[in-house]
Amino acid sequence: MTHASEPDEGDLNDADLAPISPPRPVFHVEQALLGALLFEPCRLDDVSGITADSFSTAAHAALYDAITTLPRPDPDEHAKNTKWLNRVLATGREQARGLTASHLHSLIHLCPRPSHAPAYARIVEAEHVRRRLRAAAERLIHTVYDVSLPHPVQTVLAEADTLAAVVDDIASRSPPRAAALPRTAAPPPPAARDHTQAVAEEQILLATATAHPCDIEPVRWLLPDDLTLPLHTGLWQCITALARRCEPVDPVTVLWEAQQRGLLDGGQEPGEVLRLLAEPAGSVEHWAERALQRSLLATAEHTGRRIAAYADDPANTPFQLVVGARRALDDIIAVRTRWQHATAPTPPQRQRTVPPTRSGPPTTTPARTAWPTRTTR
Repeated sequence: MTHASEPDEGDLNDADLAPISPPRPVFHVEQALLGALLFEPCRLDDVSGITADSFSTAAHAALYDAITTLPRPDPDEHAKNTKWLNRVLATGREQARGLTASHLHSLIHLCPRPSHAPAYARIVEAEHVRRRLRAAAERLIHTVYDVSLPHPVQTVLAEADTLAAVVDDIASRSPPRAAALPRTAAPPPPAARDHTQAVAEEQILLATATAHPCDIEPVRWLLPDDLTLPLHTGLWQCITALARRCEPVDPVTVLWEAQQRGLLDGGQEPGEVLRLLAEPAGSVEHWAERALQRSLLATAEHTGRRIAAYADDPANTPFQLVVGARRALDDIIAVRTRWQHATAPTPPQRQRTVPPTRSGPPTTTPARTAWPTRTTR
């Protein structure tokens, strides 16, 4: 985890160690937890499930790392002097040079009850879960937009697997609760990144499918919602419906089907639809695969944004984040399955071996001997 940067030189006061923006509630919880452990190091026995990376600032992470790595002091000795605190400070300053002795003492005074250290630790880890989930979701979104990738689909799916592994790890650490979805409103689906190119390729797909309706059945893995424009979605439904009913398919019959389905009610010019369907090129499978790839990348981006929105909502519990993230990842699983069907190599067809024909069963009975001709007297 990346913590807030620390200055290289000079000592900082307590105010300088705090975040520049107003601190979130977890910042105060971290202070209380560290204060409890500094005041009563034996409370470490009650704290589990967190590491230095669980803290939101570099100073807090450095202090926790020092507290957990140094040998614990004798309780009676610790109550009499500050030798152990001095060692903690010296060790912590190796990672966060701005730490001061006054800061450690202020943390002790900021802890309401050292006995509540386990509760503080659970809260700290809950916020760490939120940051982990958001970071994984942001990496997925960044991968979708990385135009330098030679194989974008494979890389995006690998990043989605990494995000799913983070969700599974969080689920294993979070106590199960009622499977309540987050109440956070999901962001709207993103627009196509290459909108102009997507529209042009989808128009070619529709025209080519109209010209070659027999090629539609092999691409049944393409769904209408994979297309970017509502008009294209509706026209694909018209073309596939006509082909499925074994009715004639050409620009005119598709236009009539579009009228029957109300696609022209929004003011779409019939002549424009006819022109759109009149320029086929290439193969239906090629343009369908291109459309599905765009749909997969858009689904991955939308999934990442949904999960990031859930993580940004402080009202969501860790288990709600798990439920919401898994529900969002289901969308990627669905389109991934269709992508695998689309790109799977076609198995070679076996040629059927025809057994040699023969005129009839073999003859095993000896030829019948002609009876001698009877002599007439």
